[in-house]
Amino acid sequence: MSSASLTLVRPPKTSAASADTRQRLIESAAVLFAAEGFENVTVREICKASNANVAAINYHFGDKVGLYRAVINVAISSMLETNELAQRAGDGLPPEDRIRSFVRVFIGRLSSDGPLAWIHRLMAREFERPTEALDQVMTQVVKPRLSYLSSVAGEIMGLTPADVRVQRCIGSLQMQCFMAARQVPASFEKTFGAAARDVDGTVSHIAEFSLGGMRAIAAAQ
Repeated sequence: MSSASLTLVRPPKTSAASADTRQRLIESAAVLFAAEGFENVTVREICKASNANVAAINYHFGDKVGLYRAVINVAISSMLETNELAQRAGDGLPPEDRIRSFVRVFIGRLSSDGPLAWIHRLMAREFERPTEALDQVMTQVVKPRLSYLSSVAGEIMGLTPADVRVQRCIGSLQMQCFMAARQVPASFEKTFGAAARDVDGTVSHIAEFSLGGMRAIAAAQ
């Protein structure tokens, strides 16, 4: 995949039947890409899963890379919505409550078992085996999110958002959120018991643990 190939989107076909086929291809491909990885999924498998003609991918997207590009664009739109909702939840609140609100909404969205649950798994694959799509995600989604969180954390810590101590705190906060949003393996749940299933408790712990760390680091200046 080239960077250019991931930035241009083939316009969708206009008829209702074409739009329906296109949407089915995106939905089926998204689940398969998230489960198996881009390289391990064939065009034939996607068409079978979406009940589409084997030529449909070329017709609607140009090729499999074009289809992956469309899937990534859907993921980016959803992640931007998550960013917006998580930030909006803290509007007008003190900075500590903005962190709490962000963590609650962010984990709630990522851990939801809805039709877009594949996004978190696909992004995990991108971080493990990056394609050019990751640059697009970092620029459009991750950097604005980190900018917001760094601004809030800097306010709490009395430091500039660019301070390395602020950046480390935000990195820690984000990684805790990502881990909390992952599906818990049966062995993990067996070892940790009810705590592994207590999403509300985990959200509260991550927020308070992170805020405590920010305060402690700020006090040590």
